[in-house]
Amino acid sequence: MDIIGTIFAGIDMIVEMLQSGGIITYIILLLGIYGLIISIQKIFYLRRISKIDATEIMGTVTASMEKGGAIEALKNISHYKNPISRIISEALKIGYKNKTEVEESMEQIFIVEMSKMTNGLSALKTIIELAPFLGLIGTVLGIWMTFKNLGINPNASSMAEGIYIALITTIVGLAVAIILMPLHTYIKGLIEEEMNKIELATKMTNWSYAVIKIRVYEKMPCVLEALQEAEGIVSVREITDPYSNIQISFKPSMLEKSISNIILEKCDVKSEITESKLRQ
Repeated sequence: MDIIGTIFAGIDMIVEMLQSGGIITYIILLLGIYGLIISIQKIFYLRRISKIDATEIMGTVTASMEKGGAIEALKNISHYKNPISRIISEALKIGYKNKTEVEESMEQIFIVEMSKMTNGLSALKTIIELAPFLGLIGTVLGIWMTFKNLGINPNASSMAEGIYIALITTIVGLAVAIILMPLHTYIKGLIEEEMNKIELATKMTNWSYAVIKIRVYEKMPCVLEALQEAEGIVSVREITDPYSNIQISFKPSMLEKSISNIILEKCDVKSEITESKLRQ
């Protein structure tokens, strides 16, 4: 019972302090609550997206490559819904897109995801920096009012009470900053950790070799010639397959045009990629 009584007494004292501090105290308190809401939202979001790391997703990709290739991998990682999976998904589209298009897509996703992760962080930092200064302004104004009143009615106890009330705003301002600062540091740490994972994912998707199977329905000699002459293509050969009739091996880092564009530009023929397998 003594502990409960002490807690209630502490709460009463805090409420009394806030009521005595005036309007600036309420402003600081509202800013503190807003900062706390931002912090909690960011922590929940960052912890949710960091549950799955790059190695686990790449494990799924590698297993999928053995079964159905890039298309299978895209299906199997689509449920992760985090920055790493979105970046890897774009990297898997090499062949469907050229090297530059894939890199640009990955960069755009990185910018969007970075914006999501850092959104609200500037506001939180501003609150941490502003709260103590607002508290100091409240204290200065309170002391000024105290001395102004003493000029009319000099009284030592009134002076002590006035200074006590004036200092409340500084206490509240510092309390807000002290509470929010560790949360801000923790959030920055989570963002840096996610950035490291994204960097790792980018390195892990730097494919060294790729094999694609396609189907074309006409102008086979022209298609074979176009592919053999294209930049980044290592080998091209006809195959007998229920769904494909050409197999292409290429180096993703050297692919200047997508496979379909290579064929379309030279032969004016549409092609369909039926299988894509990438190797690190």
